[in-house]
Amino acid sequence: MGIARLARHLVSEGAARRRFPDSTLDVIQRAIAAGEAWHKGQVCFAIEGALSFGELLRGRSARERAQEVFAHLRVWDTEHNSGVLIYVLVADHAIEIVADRGIAARVPESEWQAVCAQLRERFGNGEFESGAVAAVEAVSDILAHHYPADGTPVANELPDRPVRL
Repeated sequence: MGIARLARHLVSEGAARRRFPDSTLDVIQRAIAAGEAWHKGQVCFAIEGALSFGELLRGRSARERAQEVFAHLRVWDTEHNSGVLIYVLVADHAIEIVADRGIAARVPESEWQAVCAQLRERFGNGEFESGAVAAVEAVSDILAHHYPADGTPVANELPDRPVRL
């Protein structure tokens, strides 16, 4: 564990709430709901300010934490195996997308990484709300291409509300 990373995590605990206030979560939630009208996937958005001291001592990476959050939020537990998690770890300036096995088999990792890169750039410019919405829309476009809605009602299997961890 590097001292710089530890320091970032110690001072970033409240950053998630400052950068993603309730009003921004409302906007992201509406974007998720709108996108899910066009596909059979499920999109989750999770924001974490910092990792715990124990996780830092263990050297937990943002990717490992994203996979843990994916499991904890049960994003894997959808009818079409088409759940996608957008995970933001504010202290590390890290963005990870974790896709369930059904959609991961159809979408190359490079597409998810392109969405992450665009989101990282937007966040770097301080565009947290509009960047998050653009990422949700990009993920929804990918899901609509591979799991388009067919006019039959689709259950909303996962909450649309973004989660602050």
